[in-house]
Parts: sequence; C-alpha cells; structure tokens
Amino acid sequence: MKYPISVTKNPCPKEKPADESKLGFGKIFTDHMFMMDHNPEEGWHNGRIVPFGPIALHPASTVLHYGVEIFEGMKAYRSRSGQIRLFRPMENIKRLNNSAERLCLPQLDEEGCLEILKTFVETEKDWVPHSDGTSLYLRPYMFGNDPHLGVHSVKNTTFVIICSPVGAYYAEGINPVKIAIESEDVRAVRGGTGYAKCGGNYAASLRAGERAEKNGYTQVLWLDGVERKYIEEVGAMNVMFKIDGKIITPKLTGSVLPGITRKSCVELLRDWGYTVEERLISVDELFEAAANGTLEEAWGTGTAAVVSPIGKLFYKGKEYTVCGNRIGDLTQKLYDSLTGIQWGKVADEKNWCVTVCNG
Repeated sequence: MKYPISVTKNPCPKEKPADESKLGFGKIFTDHMFMMDHNPEEGWHNGRIVPFGPIALHPASTVLHYGVEIFEGMKAYRSRSGQIRLFRPMENIKRLNNSAERLCLPQLDEEGCLEILKTFVETEKDWVPHSDGTSLYLRPYMFGNDPHLGVHSVKNTTFVIICSPVGAYYAEGINPVKIAIESEDVRAVRGGTGYAKCGGNYAASLRAGERAEKNGYTQVLWLDGVERKYIEEVGAMNVMFKIDGKIITPKLTGSVLPGITRKSCVELLRDWGYTVEERLISVDELFEAAANGTLEEAWGTGTAAVVSPIGKLFYKGKEYTVCGNRIGDLTQKLYDSLTGIQWGKVADEKNWCVTVCNG
C-alpha cells in the first residue's frame, strides 16, 4: 500500500550547521516534518510533508491525559560514495507496529511506511551531515488525539516524523561510561509495556536517572521489576557482557525492548564465532564475575549511541571497574563494524542498508 504524500516546502529554510563537531544530539531540527492522520472511517489519510513547527492539540487530547504514544529512533547516514542510506529500517517499522498493537494504535503498512521514510529523508537530504560519526536522526512517533476525556481505545491518531542532524549521543563519545545499578525504582514488568517503545517507559526512568547523575554516573542499569535481581537494560539501551569468553545479554522476556542494534550485534558476534547466550543474568552473577576477573567487557547497544562501553559499575555502595575503564577490543570491533556498514566504509554483506537517494 502506498500512502499519497503532498509536499509544502518551507518558505524560510534554516541555515545548516556550520560546525558539525558541535551538533550534539536532538538539539537542531530540519526544515520539514511529515504528518498523517488516521480514523476508523478513512484509515490512514492526508499524508503530508510540511514546514517544521508546533502541532495544535485539543486540551483534552488523549495523549496529554493518558499517555497513548509510541515512537521509534533510527538514522540516515551519508556513505563515502555520497549515498543517503537507512540502516535496517524494516526492523524499526515492525517494532513500531508491535508498539502500536500494545497501545491499541493503528498499524502501518510496512512497505508504505518505508516509502514515507524514504520520501521524507530525500526531502531533507541536505541536512544529512558529512563528518565522521554524524548522521540524521529520525524520530517517527504516533499518538492518540481524541478530543475528549475518558479512558478508551483511540479513534483518532496522528503519525509524525521529525529529524535532527546529530553527533555523539553521550558527551563521552565512544569512551567508557559509568553506570549505577538501580535497586529501588523499576522500568517495566512482564506483561506491561516494557517491550514497546512508548513514552511512559522513559518517563518512569527519569527519577532513577536523576539520582544516578547526581552521584556522577551517566546511566542506570535496570533490574527486573518482580524479583529485583535480574539485569534488564542500561538506560535507553540494551546491554551485553563478555564473561569468560562468552557473550551474555538479557533474554527478551517482554519487559526488555527488542533493540535493532542488539539484534545486529548478536548476529555479528555469532558470525565471528562467539557463543552468545540470551538468558537471565542476575546482578549477583555479574558482580561475582566482576570480582573474580571473568567480566572482561560490558557495553550498551542502541541506535543513538550505537555501542557504548561500560567502564564502571556501581551497586549498593560498591564500584567495580570493567576492562581497566577502557574500551575493550570486542566492543571496539562491534562499533567499528556497525558504523562501518552504516557509513559505507565496509561491505554491507548482510544487505542491512537501504539506499534512499544520492546526496
């Protein structure tokens, strides 16, 4: 299914950032945004690329009162040959639909959504930065906007895509980050919305993140919400550990977001001959490995940061250093391999990248 798209060009385009080393993350936005509406009578309709600007909402809008909202995070990259490419976009689209199903929002036709993304990125292609380590971050999101109160399934929905030229997600860049394991708050529980990419999951993480930051830590490592002993996610990323030569990453039990970067790392690691165990790993097992020296490396994986090495872990008054507080060889190899594929520096043997246009 193709969604018709009208285009209204911004009459006052902004200047592109002159210094791409100062892009930061999510602070600068492009000239346009994509919008499309849905209701039971018409389905998805009125697809349009319009000048970037505020969105008008009824004060009783569903999203404002009940948090009916989902989103995705993905990137467009400028390859060495000048092509603009997306990395595994169909995985993001499938996850968006999974999130939509959980929050009773309407599904998008996968091929039609890919065409929307490609059309929108081509419209904004001049915003895709050129420097190493930079990209155009895409934020597709969907929300309910019924103009009346009352908890009910959504009838009126809006789908939006905005984008932002970005550099490194963390100020530390690819340098190791310090992580505090959270023992009080929980992010999600099985049967809840943990596997969906919805705003409520992230809102629930803010208090613990603020505590960690006050104590000098970059992110929070979450434990499961029932027994409070199994590792789940690190901040807004999945997490992996190299313990005694094996790679261990938390099992997708329904409370952990199924990351596209996580999936890509698992596939690459297995191709390289590593044993990858997707299973429950307790905080006690992790710290026993840290204490006896078998915890060799630890890293987070996600679209925003790609791969982020963990240099220190803190839990209940004890801090452990991982890999001498430096990036490990395997973590570096994963980062180089993934970004190499994304930016066209190495061959895309798995056909993960989708070409949008020539830049």
